[in-house]
Amino acid sequence: MKKFDHTSFYEEIARNKRKSYLLVSFFFVILFILVFALAVIFTPFYAIFVLPIATLLIILHIYRAYNYGDASILKAVNAQPADPVKHRYLIDTAEGLAIAAGIPAPKVYVMESEEINAFATGKDPEHASITFTTGALKNLKRDEIEGVMGHEISHIANYDVKYATLVVALVGIIAIISYIFLRSLRHGSFGGGGGKKGGAIILVIIIAGVILAVLAPIATRIVQASISRKRELLADATGAKITRYPDGLANALEKILKKNQGKMDVSEGMSHLFISDPTHSALDKVFATHPPLEERIKILRSM
Repeated sequence: MKKFDHTSFYEEIARNKRKSYLLVSFFFVILFILVFALAVIFTPFYAIFVLPIATLLIILHIYRAYNYGDASILKAVNAQPADPVKHRYLIDTAEGLAIAAGIPAPKVYVMESEEINAFATGKDPEHASITFTTGALKNLKRDEIEGVMGHEISHIANYDVKYATLVVALVGIIAIISYIFLRSLRHGSFGGGGGKKGGAIILVIIIAGVILAVLAPIATRIVQASISRKRELLADATGAKITRYPDGLANALEKILKKNQGKMDVSEGMSHLFISDPTHSALDKVFATHPPLEERIKILRSM
């Protein structure tokens, strides 16, 4: 295995954190514009007063998602705590690799699915968990489970889970507000008044809102995917460093490539959490949250 460059490793983490802050800022701006457009449409005379209240509600929603989003994610996929007897090896592996990475041992969960997959979630290394599918436990050998676990431990150690959990909440709320906005235009009787000039301003805001409401969900998925893909490569490299056996993860990814059909019953908004894209669609090339498995395997084999 090639010597690991600690300097470039920490620089990459810093770059990814900066990009994540930009991503969150991007989401915030979209949310504010959509909310303002809605306020202007329904309460044009009171929009300036509605906006601060709406903004506060959005902030509270994101705060709640940041602190409790992991519980919602685990509930959404019906993940259950790993059995201390039946899943002893899985729990021990998580604890051992967490020690190697210098972080607290995460909680370990198992979810029902024939697909080979896993994901990490949480707001920081002190409040994190890792979930494996039953398909992964059934099809992967011990060294392959270690490889996957090392990858997920890396996401926790790199603080990827912090931003990934936020993204789930932000993508979701943008989709909801965009839907409300477009639906309101179909049925809406909007507040009016303000003379010709005021009416022209409202019209401009409505047009801008429509454009944003249509494009926002697409734009957020593209930005989400671009950052997520880079993080997967970093987690592969860090996981190989922790386990000191890159072939374990490479072998696991090869099995995923051969066996998985991309038919997991999970929301697209959570797809970036998993080690491999849990769902397949015709738009994967544009919105893919992961690099091609072939590329990841090739990089791991070269280590």
